[in-house]
Amino acid sequence: MQDSLVKGLADIVGAKNLLTAENDTAPYTTDWRRQYRGAAVGVVRPATTAEVSAAVRLCVDAGVAVVPQGGNTGLCGGSVPTGKQREIVLSLARMNRIRRLDALNDTLTAEAGCVLADIQRAASDAGRLFALSLAAEGSCQIGGNLSTNAGGVNVLRYGNTRDQVLGIEAVLPDGRVWDGLRGLRKDNTGYDLKQLFIGAEGTLGIITAAVLKLHPKPTASATAWVAVENPQGAVELLGHLRGACGDRLTAFELLSRACANAVYAHLPEIRDPLPGGNWYVLLQLSDGGASEALDQMLERALDCELVQNAVVAKNEAESRALWRIRESVPEAQFANVKHDISVAISKVPEFIERAGAALGKAIPGVQVFCFGHVGDGNLHYNIGDAALLASRRDEVNRIVYDQVAALGGSISAEHGLGQLKRVEITRHKDPLELEMMRSVKKALDPRGLMNPGKVI
Repeated sequence: MQDSLVKGLADIVGAKNLLTAENDTAPYTTDWRRQYRGAAVGVVRPATTAEVSAAVRLCVDAGVAVVPQGGNTGLCGGSVPTGKQREIVLSLARMNRIRRLDALNDTLTAEAGCVLADIQRAASDAGRLFALSLAAEGSCQIGGNLSTNAGGVNVLRYGNTRDQVLGIEAVLPDGRVWDGLRGLRKDNTGYDLKQLFIGAEGTLGIITAAVLKLHPKPTASATAWVAVENPQGAVELLGHLRGACGDRLTAFELLSRACANAVYAHLPEIRDPLPGGNWYVLLQLSDGGASEALDQMLERALDCELVQNAVVAKNEAESRALWRIRESVPEAQFANVKHDISVAISKVPEFIERAGAALGKAIPGVQVFCFGHVGDGNLHYNIGDAALLASRRDEVNRIVYDQVAALGGSISAEHGLGQLKRVEITRHKDPLELEMMRSVKKALDPRGLMNPGKVI
């Protein structure tokens, strides 16, 4: 059966686009952080939606599970096989065409394998902005971004990935193709089915293309690196700036001194903009008058003692240098116990205080690396050295997640559940919610062959 499946898949995508040798499949069966490894019958690399459909039909007939994969930059093991049953990895990398850009409708239709940075560039060349922006944008693919409902640094103004999508095309678990590529901003004709697939991590079907929402390209921007006394000061500064600047405030990132130091140690060529502080905010204003508005707002914040010190980028090069610090944080602390959580913005300081106290009591001397998109309540709360904490990882997770739950937050803000949080989520989701999710899964994928072992 396996030989006939391999031959059939090769007939669909071409022999060179079906990988079966272990050396060839290894990059697709291991996640980015090398935390999850699985085995696969092969890696299928289709170039069209029709080829995806045919490959899925063949796998369903053979009872073989399908693991959709984009850039494989996820952090929760959602894009690699579990190795617990016969699986193929279906890589969308060759489906990388931008099918249409409609500047008058402010939409761009892209295939799932398009790299996020390429979509941003195409929009910019047309005088538009595609607002999704995150550290992995040079390698992550839009299909993966949609499947995990990625967040990034611009959520404060533009929303999550699901807010940037007007329509999708998807291959269902039985191989049928749903064409929902409608660039409409108003369509009250029943259930908004695209939202089922966005954030589902490929467990309900395979997104093969999407109509993405574009925005006017900002006419100007201003960036500042700001020292604040503590997270409470950061949240108060956020309120001050939002009241004064409204939607011109496009990014508001919080970093602890521990995170900044990790970056400086990892990349010695990076200069510390404000030595000596304990907490920092990287913020950006966009659109006309941004520089003047930022200068005025920071002066008032200094007068009100909301800010301890600040550096404003004088040009694009200085702005990129400040953003490089923030974007290098994940790489600089690659090996630690990671958490991607969210709480109400007003509760961010309380979470940081409570979680730090609980961890310090349980594991004296443990180091916390806290950073994230405090403008939307999303923190990346990472702990110590994963190797040293290997035997206590479950304990660390439980401490952090219990504090999140106590404040009414979420244990996954933007990275998804994947394999990492599939069991843990059952402690935090209402049983009725889980029942509804399982009902949807059973309705669309009754045989459980679509990215099994992930989410639920």
